[in-house]
Amino acid sequence: MKHAIIVSAEDMEKKILLIRGQKVMLDVHLAKLYGVSTKRLKQQVRRNQQRFPNDFLFELTAEELAGLRLQFATSKTVRGGTRYMPFAFTEQGVAMLSTVLKSERAIQTNIAIMRAFVKIREFLSSHRELARKLEDLERKYESHDHKINAVFEAIRQLMAPPIKPKRRIGF
Repeated sequence: MKHAIIVSAEDMEKKILLIRGQKVMLDVHLAKLYGVSTKRLKQQVRRNQQRFPNDFLFELTAEELAGLRLQFATSKTVRGGTRYMPFAFTEQGVAMLSTVLKSERAIQTNIAIMRAFVKIREFLSSHRELARKLEDLERKYESHDHKINAVFEAIRQLMAPPIKPKRRIGF
């Protein structure tokens, strides 16, 4: 029996954050997508630590968490909210979650998340290519600017009236 994915691809892409220079998803967002509690998700990860090396998963620092709270206006640690540092899963970590959470919904959600990561990677790749082409154009026309300036200078010199030598007075 297939479960419908409640979150659209665009919403899923918004959940992919850039932390420590890596595209990651937080445990709280993944838990909602997979239809499990954050506690259950973390429990499964801790039981299978050998499947989650440091390049698949890392725990946020207090400073990173504070920055996210400011960015997303989430609650403080007093009376509700996150009491423990969240896990941040890289693309490989999200893929590994499907081996730990073995429901049909987890499989379908994982497929949708992988597609979102691929879409973001393609988007960033196209922007890099566009930026490279723009730099090439700038370099190309930069040399043209110098040449055009030289042409204008030559035209100005031709337009300037000839300087007649002054006649000397006296012997």
